[in-house]
Amino acid sequence: MADTYEPPVPDYRINGFEAVSERVEEDFFSVTLSDHMFVPVAEHHSDDGRDSYLLFYDRAAIWDTPGTAEYVSLHLTRDVERRTFDFAYERAPVVPLAQNWLIRRGCPPKMTTTSRNHGPRPADALTSRLEDLLQTNPDGRYEVVDHYTDNLGSFDFGTEVRTLVHDSHPDSAHAPYRLFLEETAKDFRSYTMREGAFASTEAADAWAMDRAAPLPLAPAPESVVVHRAQAARTRSPLAGAAGLVVPPAPVTAPRPTLPSAQRSRRGAR
Repeated sequence: MADTYEPPVPDYRINGFEAVSERVEEDFFSVTLSDHMFVPVAEHHSDDGRDSYLLFYDRAAIWDTPGTAEYVSLHLTRDVERRTFDFAYERAPVVPLAQNWLIRRGCPPKMTTTSRNHGPRPADALTSRLEDLLQTNPDGRYEVVDHYTDNLGSFDFGTEVRTLVHDSHPDSAHAPYRLFLEETAKDFRSYTMREGAFASTEAADAWAMDRAAPLPLAPAPESVVVHRAQAARTRSPLAGAAGLVVPPAPVTAPRPTLPSAQRSRRGAR
């Protein structure tokens, strides 16, 4: 029998440190209670030992509330003189948003690059360009309104992540609500991202529930965003059948064929 993959233990670097308060200690315990299910995606530790930036894929998210975001960003701050630590964290539906959160908290952008050579790869240049838009969020143009992760953890079906944002860029004034639709192939080898344009959140939710028409794609931006992502880079520790890093979570029954309205009953959420 093949050995089961076990991810490395998260490197928090807090041995010899105490939480700055009892509340912080309780919150940190709560956030990391199931960290044996965390798969490291990217990490950076400052040279002075005061900051650690960690990005994980949470394998346990599939058993949480339906739609739960699967990526966890964690920023640890230390007072090296007093030997205390504090932290902040956020869940994100897709890697670029998790990276953006870490960058806004001071992590060098290049250090948020995923560190593993396993997992689904961007299927095309458009996917990489849209990911870079979310990661850099130029001029703070995107504000996340809602998101929903549809993952049954089976190689019989892929995954779908819907992230609804409000786009404040003037070019998007006619349809300021943008639905970033990420679809991973059922073999978990590649994924695509597309951007839909809607005039309202209600219109975006209606499309997500009905799927009566193709996603109304946003027009190409007037300015070209130079993406740093390489076509061969990976963005999560989920892998295909060969070289699998994170096997799909077990499911108790095959996924039924659901009507689109039922499958997306919460719209973009």
